[in-house]
Amino acid sequence: MMYWWDDHMSGWGYALMAFSSIVFWALLIVALVMGVRAVRHTRSGPSPADRPTPEQLLAERYARGEIDDDEYRHRLGTLTGGTRADSHR
Repeated sequence: MMYWWDDHMSGWGYALMAFSSIVFWALLIVALVMGVRAVRHTRSGPSPADRPTPEQLLAERYARGEIDDDEYRHRLGTLTGGTRADSHR
């Protein structure tokens, strides 16, 4: 009678198969999460840290000549709580 002991996977084969399956699914999930984050980041626009402050916007308007010196100082004083507007008068 002949025994067929060598035609099946050993314990190491099952362990390797289980480990490789876990690694495959983990990599797939990580890739999906990173892809979703990348798409959300590109659609959300600039972050709040990238937006100019009100003082920067006012300085840009002054630099373009949209407002004069007195109006710039008045509005800057309003934005900063009156400290700069009072010091220039």
